[in-house]
Amino acid sequence: MMDTNPLLNISIFAAFVLFTLYVVYRVSSAGTTTDYFAAGSQFSGAQNGIALSGDFLSAASFLGIAGAIAVHGYDGFLYSIGFLVGWLVNLLLIAELLRNTGRFTMGDVISYRTQPRPVRAAAAVSTLMISFIYMIAQIAGAGSLVSLLLDVHSATGQALVIAGVGALMVVYVLVGGMKGTTWVQIIKAVALMLCVAFMTLFLMGKFGYSITSLLQHAAEKNPLGERIFAPGAEYGKDVTTKLDFISLSMALVLGVAGLPHVLMRFYTVPNALQARRSVVWATVTMSVFYLCTFVIGFGAGAVSGTDSILSAPGGENSAAPLLAYRIGGTVLLGIVAAIAFATILAVVSGLTLTASASFAHDVYANVIRRGEADSESEIRVARLTALVIGATSIVGGILVNGQNLAFLVSLAFAFAASANLSTLLFSLYWRRFNTRGSLWGMYGGMGTCLILMIFSPVVSGSPTSMLPGIDFAWFPLSNPGLVSIPASFLLGYIGTLLGDREDGVRADEMEVRSLTGIGTS
Repeated sequence: MMDTNPLLNISIFAAFVLFTLYVVYRVSSAGTTTDYFAAGSQFSGAQNGIALSGDFLSAASFLGIAGAIAVHGYDGFLYSIGFLVGWLVNLLLIAELLRNTGRFTMGDVISYRTQPRPVRAAAAVSTLMISFIYMIAQIAGAGSLVSLLLDVHSATGQALVIAGVGALMVVYVLVGGMKGTTWVQIIKAVALMLCVAFMTLFLMGKFGYSITSLLQHAAEKNPLGERIFAPGAEYGKDVTTKLDFISLSMALVLGVAGLPHVLMRFYTVPNALQARRSVVWATVTMSVFYLCTFVIGFGAGAVSGTDSILSAPGGENSAAPLLAYRIGGTVLLGIVAAIAFATILAVVSGLTLTASASFAHDVYANVIRRGEADSESEIRVARLTALVIGATSIVGGILVNGQNLAFLVSLAFAFAASANLSTLLFSLYWRRFNTRGSLWGMYGGMGTCLILMIFSPVVSGSPTSMLPGIDFAWFPLSNPGLVSIPASFLLGYIGTLLGDREDGVRADEMEVRSLTGIGTS
């Protein structure tokens, strides 16, 4: 379909990787856990906000949403709305209180006034699971891109490329820690914003700077016709798909505030004021990005056509690379590919760092060593954990290669909202909340979400399932958020009422600290 130049693509990508690796090496300072996990809390709100957008604007946003809009129209754009609106929950309810209460991880907050060992262990399990699901979506995106760029169609070839991307992400984490990862995310965010802005301008110019003309051409090349401009093309077919849409919306809007790698970024700023500014900067940046993806998505449909997109290697995820080739040739395709690869590397590096930090800080330092671990051993455990997480996520990425990335990430959002959000809100706002409520809310929500996902069409029972030749699906919805998110709140509430009342002094201390910042490290 495309006369690609693999040498040019690899050269552009290699130049970007070498540049960012040099930056990581220059800024790295991992002498203490504060340096390695929180970059010494030295970043400003603006810097951290741009890094947050770089951490959050993943392959799902750049490749998955553009493809979903090109193929499904209005219903594909709903992903953008959900991803963006979710930041209001962070801004209004989470960011400042979390920054004032914790040091490195979410476990610091929810264990502050409960029994720390079991609660920290639960927080670590939740963080590892969410990070793994999120990571496999990103690494699967690498397989889709490479199929287009290097003409690699064999499963073995894509698996080798996915393994290479996984190895690179681990190098970023091992060398740079949070400071190096943050600068990579800032560089990536700026490059990504410039890329989508220029693609948007090129597209608008191609259609005479008329959004109406662009949309008309998109409808002409889509089998759905003008139905792509109205809700229901993907999620309005029957009662099940409508419920699936509600479930998806709940996961997207509520999941942002429970994502461990997003929460951990609030510790890289010096105080709660900068944490709030981080969210404002991130929200503004992502608003511009998602407006551009609206044009890019419909533009991909108008220029390439739905049939071309779906028949390309990677399916829906190939919409943006195909568009880049059609409007800018091999050079623009190489640039877009490099930025998409950088997106994958930066996001996965942040996820790897978060997961390894949670295990090292919550499990090793506070559960196994009971708070007696030194900084050197904690960082060493974090690096070893990063190696293990990298290896397992590579295997997962190979298994889900070819599925829509935005959809895969929505599952991670469902887990985040189900396992973390209720426990965080109860910990920050409900004085009666206790250890049993924390454990019931986290394990109950996470377990419910996992069971429903395993027995849903995501895993088996449909042509697009991970195991298409088997059918053991009895839960009809693809996203379990509609059931698992309320279940986590309910279980946390019931567990608290059935558990013993705990020392109110720690609850008072936490309230004062969360509101004033007194005692913040």
